[in-house]
Amino acid sequence: MTHGGIVLFGIVRPCTHRLGERFKAEWMAHLCGLCLALRGDHGQFARIVTNYDGLLVSVLTEAQSGAASGTRRTAGPCPLRGMRTASVANGEGARLAAAVSLVLASAKVRDHVADRDGLLARAPIALAARRVARGWDRAGARTGASVGFDTAVLVDAVDRQAGIEALAGAGTPVLVVTEPTETATAAAFAHTATLAGRPGNASALAEAGRYFGRLAHLLDAVEDQAADAAAGAWNPLTATGTPRTEARRLCDDALRGIRLALREVEFADAGLAHRLLVHELRTSVDRAFGTASCGHAVTGSAGQGGFGPPPMDFGPPPPPLKPRRDLLSGCAVALGLFCTCQLCCTEHEGPWSRQKRDPWCDACDCDCPCDGCGDGCCCDGCCCDGCGCDC
Repeated sequence: MTHGGIVLFGIVRPCTHRLGERFKAEWMAHLCGLCLALRGDHGQFARIVTNYDGLLVSVLTEAQSGAASGTRRTAGPCPLRGMRTASVANGEGARLAAAVSLVLASAKVRDHVADRDGLLARAPIALAARRVARGWDRAGARTGASVGFDTAVLVDAVDRQAGIEALAGAGTPVLVVTEPTETATAAAFAHTATLAGRPGNASALAEAGRYFGRLAHLLDAVEDQAADAAAGAWNPLTATGTPRTEARRLCDDALRGIRLALREVEFADAGLAHRLLVHELRTSVDRAFGTASCGHAVTGSAGQGGFGPPPMDFGPPPPPLKPRRDLLSGCAVALGLFCTCQLCCTEHEGPWSRQKRDPWCDACDCDCPCDGCGDGCCCDGCCCDGCGCDC
């Protein structure tokens, strides 16, 4: 079994306490904009590929072009927002994010089919899943073409990934395995410079995207390594014999690479992009490796994203982890969560992981007391609204 091929976006899960009111509103505008771009161009079912990291493409586009006329619109009442209206991102950045999300989601479906995961071992269901994947490929290509982006670079990366994994073994540098993901994200990040009318930014953004893709692949491997071992699934760290200490070193190097690359980019307003790609990414790395960069107390077990003290020897044992759902079962649960507003408004189980998740409108992984104290307030003492930090 493979580990999952090209890794889907999903590592930046910002805490709204650290974002502050301004950045929380902007982040939600891009998240809703991506969701509505998917629905508007490809129908309700396509909204299932909405994800936290896909919106980074939209964020980067607007960060370079500024909040020009037409980059926002007022969306009507939506059950995912408790039937409230909202100002949402609108335009080419959101559509590029939709194209990338569709193509990479298609890759994930095809990978699960190849692995005969769960219900996908049954031929009729596998056939239906392949049809969905092909539809998403075509939809992503159409939307990409409409904003001048050739999704063939993503498809090529996906096609190369399986062959690279098949040849990788003990002693293979793990960066050989992460290369297709790096290439795909570099292309998507670089194209935001074209959409924003700042072609001079393309090289630096490609570098930032390459490092982001490396982080996405490595953190996914770190978080899934134990589960992959239990399931007999392929994992890049295990297969190449890469120790976690080396994976952490590579992740820290990627964080520095992103920070330095962003310094070379000409932004109109770098606030949210800096918040997500510098500070929140660092938090994602700490979360994956079980360390905490936030000075405030965090409760919960490591398996649920918390870093609280270990339980006393005489304390009750932690509840056993629930088995992951297969692809189609998870899709069905995700649709149910969408339709009942639970993704947005209440604590819920992750559709596939079955771990506790905060609602989109209140995504938080710490008990930070600085909520509401100002735009861009964050736990490490840096104010990213006109950031005064050295990064």
